[in-house]
Amino acid sequence: MSTALPAGLPAPAIEPLTQPYWDGTRAGRLVVQRCRGCGKHQWGPEWVCHRCHSFDLGWEEVAPRGRIWSWQRPHHPVHPALNGHGPYTIVLVELPDADAIRMVGNLLCPPDAPVSIGAEVEAVFEPHDAATPPYTLVQWRLVGQSAPA
Repeated sequence: MSTALPAGLPAPAIEPLTQPYWDGTRAGRLVVQRCRGCGKHQWGPEWVCHRCHSFDLGWEEVAPRGRIWSWQRPHHPVHPALNGHGPYTIVLVELPDADAIRMVGNLLCPPDAPVSIGAEVEAVFEPHDAATPPYTLVQWRLVGQSAPA
């Protein structure tokens, strides 16, 4: 499988707090924290609930679909491995089935593609098996579009 991102980028820091998320992505599942106190989802991972301040947090799978809340298109590389790979499109995706939490990711599209706020997107799980350690990123594509080759 080809990847949207080039080789040479640093692997994410997979820490005990975020391990369930990364385990989920490796299995092709989108998992986020959910408070056992108030029942609300949250992102990013924290030791305490953002809403009720409970420390009783668990993880659950959520629908890997959302809508574009905001976006930007960087033209300058943020890492040397990205030299010659821009511009690219970054989206802030709202997950309506998970208390409208928002996640950042890349939108898999041509560098000059129009982007519409509110457009429906779905997760694409992009494995980076050659990395140390191996990991899988969540990328996004417009609903109805096929995965890039």
